[in-house]
Amino acid sequence: MPTAKKIATVLATPPYWEDACKHLMKKDRVMKRLIPQFGDACLQTRGDAFVTLARSIVGQQISVKAAQTVWDRFALLPKKITAGNVLKLKVDDMRGAGLSARKVEYLVDLALHFDGGAVHVKSWEAMDDEAIIAELIAIRGIGRWTAEMFLIFHLMRPNVLPLDDVGLINGISKSYFSGDVVSRSDAREVAAAWAPFCSVATWYIWRSLDPLPVEY
Repeated sequence: MPTAKKIATVLATPPYWEDACKHLMKKDRVMKRLIPQFGDACLQTRGDAFVTLARSIVGQQISVKAAQTVWDRFALLPKKITAGNVLKLKVDDMRGAGLSARKVEYLVDLALHFDGGAVHVKSWEAMDDEAIIAELIAIRGIGRWTAEMFLIFHLMRPNVLPLDDVGLINGISKSYFSGDVVSRSDAREVAAAWAPFCSVATWYIWRSLDPLPVEY
């Protein structure tokens, strides 16, 4: 029985992390209490842009465990997971790996955008967050939340505030409002003290709910 190919992963840590923690602890009473609880743990990125986005599509609306199982089966189909190789796959084989018809369509659209140069991966470093989000949400199956997770976890942008993220809103409610309902404007008000490191503060808010770091 074949086993999933092992993909070598190089973990990278944002160069701004230490400065961000100092800034947040100085500006925000909750961060001052929260950050020391997690020692040296910090955001890390791995993989490449296409693989990261493909994994986000595969994992939509299913459990983490189920997503991993489907991804492992899907990863066996091409020699290497690239946009060009995904476009050569047969739909029946992709469905056989456990992908829904809609997710197959999304993965093909993602591959077309990358293969055809509709996303400017090499230019992203010089582009601002909103310009990158605009490129990504033009791909079927990728909404603003997924694009924001990509900015945080893959591009490691320091100042992303994902207001559509349930965990962020719940964490702000718990840490800043004693569990009361929190609106987007409430969250923005809290996050005003976090800038220009909203991504880092968000990561620690997630940790306050689940100590295990999220990886994409």
